[in-house]
Amino acid sequence: MDETPFDDDSLHEECGVFGIFGRADAAALVTLGLHSLQHRGQEAAGIVSFDGKQFHVERHAGLIGDTFTKQSVLERLPGEAAIGHTRYATTGGGGLRNVQPFFAELSAGGFAVAHNGNLTNALTVQRELQRRGSIFSSTSDTETILHLVATSGARHFNDKLIDALSRLEGAFSLVGMAPGRMIGVRDPLGIRPLVLGELEGSLILASETCALDIIGADFVRDIQPGEMVTITDSGIESAFPFQARRSRFCIFEYVYFARPDSNVEGRNVYEIRKRIGAELARESKEMGDIVVPVPDSGVPAAIGYAQEAKLPFELGIIRNHYVGRTFIQPTDSIRHMGVKLKHNANRSMIEGKRVILVDDSIVRGTTSQKIVQMVREAGAVEVHMRIASPPTRASCFYGVDTPEKSKLLASRMTIEEMRDYIQVDSLGFVSIDGLYRASFEPERNPHAPQFCDACFTGDYPTALTDFDGADNVRQLSMLGGNG
Repeated sequence: MDETPFDDDSLHEECGVFGIFGRADAAALVTLGLHSLQHRGQEAAGIVSFDGKQFHVERHAGLIGDTFTKQSVLERLPGEAAIGHTRYATTGGGGLRNVQPFFAELSAGGFAVAHNGNLTNALTVQRELQRRGSIFSSTSDTETILHLVATSGARHFNDKLIDALSRLEGAFSLVGMAPGRMIGVRDPLGIRPLVLGELEGSLILASETCALDIIGADFVRDIQPGEMVTITDSGIESAFPFQARRSRFCIFEYVYFARPDSNVEGRNVYEIRKRIGAELARESKEMGDIVVPVPDSGVPAAIGYAQEAKLPFELGIIRNHYVGRTFIQPTDSIRHMGVKLKHNANRSMIEGKRVILVDDSIVRGTTSQKIVQMVREAGAVEVHMRIASPPTRASCFYGVDTPEKSKLLASRMTIEEMRDYIQVDSLGFVSIDGLYRASFEPERNPHAPQFCDACFTGDYPTALTDFDGADNVRQLSMLGGNG
């Protein structure tokens, strides 16, 4: 994981994608769309536009607002079609060479692609391609798609892309662009989100509906698992070229990754997070005086918890939103401050109270430990922590930057041992069935799970060809992930 001292104890979604076809200000709208998807990746971003004759490429490190909003950059991205990508770098995955979209001039013409998700057999396929003479310029698994399209024996471009993707395992929600067309594809399991929108006749592909809202576009529908849509001047065509499989959408999108104002798979994320909090309250045995969220990700669940438990909801912790990942190069003394640079206890709300802290997840546990200490120092007489997801016991291989399994607190400790490590009076997690109920599903079917919940259960929905078992997340660093 590409770590900073202040942001090393949470899971990170690796990227968001956005594309628009048939609009004069395409690159500017992609910039706005990526800005709304900034929560899915803050390391770097790229945009590729097409002006009817040639492709134009811009890739920059940093936040969208610091780079692509400059007029000089947008002037270098002319055209009525553009796709973009914002990423979070995995271990070994930093540097501009891994910033998407990737672009190449193929025999069939130029092709640009941006991808959300990780491919679990990309390394194996890359080695095969390298033996046949392919040369890779990045460590991203997404570049594998370009090479497979380039070497496909299929006659038509869409068939080349179908041929390429049929050879891959894992998660891929992608947008691609070739002369005269924009393409959206979602893997047969639908692990990562992808939606279709429309703005005054121009069609849009995006990771989340919040990216449509910012430009005033209408949500049309979700791209379905296993679906390929092709957008041209003639409109949109849909096909299902891959073997049908039962959907396994990532349930952690509801817990943390998606923005709360997005609608994902027909469900409002904010509503689900409140429902998770209510499930937590129903499953909890401990009493408290106030419910306090760990901001910002714990807020909706804490509201739901407080409403169900009929307890006051208070902002007992205040977050400083102006501490970025590149805040400073810290000295040892500043590093020791840790969480306090991002969070501060609101003593007047906490002192003398039995506090129920609500957070979205526990990864390594170091941040939870420091927050609990901070709340106790602010005068709480008891601290009970409730987590709006089951214990995270396994690594993700589908587009989330996850520590090795051995560094996940829940993989090596019981809940009681975790409680003692974090130093809370009690610790509780929502049950896997409670999480499913909150997501408007029946309790989890162990023989046919409705979601991908491998980070909680270890039940991976695809083969993990590139990995020596589910413990070995470090092998992903050989590719760097798609970002």
